Amino acid sequence: MSRDVLSAIAERARLDDGRIALSDQDVTLTYAALETAIENAAKSLFRWAPLARPGSPVAIRLPNGPAWVILDLAVMRLGWASLPLPGFFTDAQREHAMADAGACLLIERDENGEGDLSLAGTTLRVTPLAYPARPLPHGTAKITYTSGSTGQPKGVCLSRAHMEAVAGALVEAIGADYAGLHLPLLPLSILLENVAGLYTTLLAGGRYHILPPDQLGLADPFRPDLPRLATAIGEAQANSLILVPELLRALMMVMTFTGVRLPALKLVAVGGAKVAPSLLARADELGLPVYEGYGLSECASVVALNTPSARRAGTVGRPLPHLQARIQDGEIVVEGASYLGYAGGETRDGPVFTGDLGEIDADGFLRISGRRTNTIITSHGRNVAPEWVESELTAQPEIRQAVVLGEAQSELSALIVPLIPGMDEAAIAGAVARANANLPPYAQIGRWLIRDGFDVAAGELTNNGRPRRAVLSARHRDFLEPSMTGDFA
Repeated sequence: MSRDVLSAIAERARLDDGRIALSDQDVTLTYAALETAIENAAKSLFRWAPLARPGSPVAIRLPNGPAWVILDLAVMRLGWASLPLPGFFTDAQREHAMADAGACLLIERDENGEGDLSLAGTTLRVTPLAYPARPLPHGTAKITYTSGSTGQPKGVCLSRAHMEAVAGALVEAIGADYAGLHLPLLPLSILLENVAGLYTTLLAGGRYHILPPDQLGLADPFRPDLPRLATAIGEAQANSLILVPELLRALMMVMTFTGVRLPALKLVAVGGAKVAPSLLARADELGLPVYEGYGLSECASVVALNTPSARRAGTVGRPLPHLQARIQDGEIVVEGASYLGYAGGETRDGPVFTGDLGEIDADGFLRISGRRTNTIITSHGRNVAPEWVESELTAQPEIRQAVVLGEAQSELSALIVPLIPGMDEAAIAGAVARANANLPPYAQIGRWLIRDGFDVAAGELTNNGRPRRAVLSARHRDFLEPSMTGDFA
């Protein structure tokens, strides 16, 4: 099959074997029907061609659904650049992204049913935008805005060939035999689900089946309805999922306490943060085929992934076939296809210095130890990657989230969100003790504080859930200061 997504759909359509490509609870499209829907959508969109400035992106703000998929592929067919806007972006973040990229059109759902076009039963409104044009690197097909850790996020510009190279490499590394029914749990506006979920499924000839958040138990993604989530995965007979570690932990918890099993699953890819080996071992016990991976937006999502044929615990797998990874001064450097530059015209060439620390073993498996900028140096002069310690804490069933702090302190401290609000402190103490037992003395938690949760709106987390450590350190100065000054009290 072709590594070109649109050509792969067309090839499947010509087979005329009735294979389903895209579905939800109301819509079912074969590959032939999907190709027709993309072509019709592209013709409808072309009416706005005079307003679609060459090189300026079309902003797309839609929830997961067949309409998102058809629109994304229609924009691709027209050769226009797209700017997916995540639903969790604030109004200010959406405005920044559209202005920074010079978006010319905004396409979103029309709740009144009086919009400009209809895709898969969803009525859409097309709004011309008056943002000044912005220079974009030549060949930009998609702009994805990373949340960033400080300041305004940058728009990473990717070519179509780059995204398709990642999707094709994933099919090659995993094997098309694993293509079945893929159930997206992450937003399609996130590059990981868009490229590694949607494009990979269509290249491999699988079925992309979308359920609304309320049916998945994800109406509030920060407080998922875990029994409903497990039930939805089971009823859909999903063969593959892409999860972040916290969602994996949540799914494992409900499986542990309810006895639910998901035998149809063949591949559960997890990435976005370090996963403790003990958590992966527990997944094996539950019959979850979990494969840890690693990636970043500048590399069009996935860089490395453990696969059914090449898996090593404690690593994020081997780099995908179209990439090369090396270690320079402890930092992971990726060479091969990468991003074109940033919105605003900043172009780039050469390897990607990831900012992540790691090592590559003799068999080519990549191991991540943390972020260069996150490394904590204790008052004893020991370097500690907080992600490592956090992964051990969140591997404990009592702990939902944890942030480790301790720069220049004699001991590490942790902010801990219990799995269940109001959980007995003795239970948390036991969980911390078990995590410490898996860590060397210099990386153990000495003090901890219970939090009800972390607040994205207050700047405590990035939009993709990563802690803003400087903000949390400043907010909890009174908690941290005793450990910084105790030796002199």
